Amino acid sequence: MILCIGAGFLAARLGWVRAAAIKDLSNLVFLLLTPALLFRTMGAVRVQELDFQPVALYFLAAGLIFSVSIGLCGFSTRSAARGLANMFSNTVMIGVPLVGLVHGQQGLVTLFTLVSLHALILLTAATVVFELAEARESQQGGKSAAQPMWRTVLQAVRNGIVHPVPLPILAGLLFAQTGLVLPEVVDRPLQVMGQALGPMALLLVGITLAYTKVGRNLRDAVGISLVKNLVHPLLLLALAWAFGMNGLPVAVMFTAAALPVGANVFLFTQRYGVMQEEVSASIAVSTALALITVPLMLVLAQRLLG
Repeated sequence: MILCIGAGFLAARLGWVRAAAIKDLSNLVFLLLTPALLFRTMGAVRVQELDFQPVALYFLAAGLIFSVSIGLCGFSTRSAARGLANMFSNTVMIGVPLVGLVHGQQGLVTLFTLVSLHALILLTAATVVFELAEARESQQGGKSAAQPMWRTVLQAVRNGIVHPVPLPILAGLLFAQTGLVLPEVVDRPLQVMGQALGPMALLLVGITLAYTKVGRNLRDAVGISLVKNLVHPLLLLALAWAFGMNGLPVAVMFTAAALPVGANVFLFTQRYGVMQEEVSASIAVSTALALITVPLMLVLAQRLLG
């Protein structure tokens, strides 16, 4: 994993991949390779085989991180952005290749169970908080809200479902329940594209790091990164111990919690016009820091979770 990220970083530094190509490479990863892997993996899984308890544990840890972040910083769009960055993981671009490498096919099924709900639940909840905070700030500034909150929340739910990540998971699950098998002419290309996701995504991480400027936002970025990369997984581990949970599903959730800040957080900061530079820097810093913290967390998980 580290070598792939490093190779992408070096390729960008040498000018082999220009900054303008990042968007096209991202589209290739998220719109083609990711759906292929998600659909093919979940297309062989029965709903009754899924275990949602570890997923609930993950959301509990994420919710606590988000709530405490807002409580400490005060109720505002800025604190909501910081809270979201503190708990929203990069579960696809880094999580998928990492979990596949460490935990195998069964680990991916557990991760995809989380991924199918990750953005939908966390981003919808964050939308409610952002809208409430923005409405409060608008009232204090003598301005009025742009649109009713219910409409914004419904739009967030729709965007969370009609998305290149949850949609192929749900489609794959529906296909699996029919008992049908994909014909070889379809299954084989999906397999090839799915296998390409891991290296392509990690190379893209390295390329993105090479073009991201941290600058004067280093202090905020380090603070967010330490909470995301260390506090989040350690809190999940403590909750797992408190509830007497262990095994592979919990190990996968622990791995997901230890991942760096996800790119969706930056999209939120763009939408609400707050902490854009700080969050962009935190994505880069937490990703670089993850090269050290993730292996440490994986060793800890192996010892404590079996």
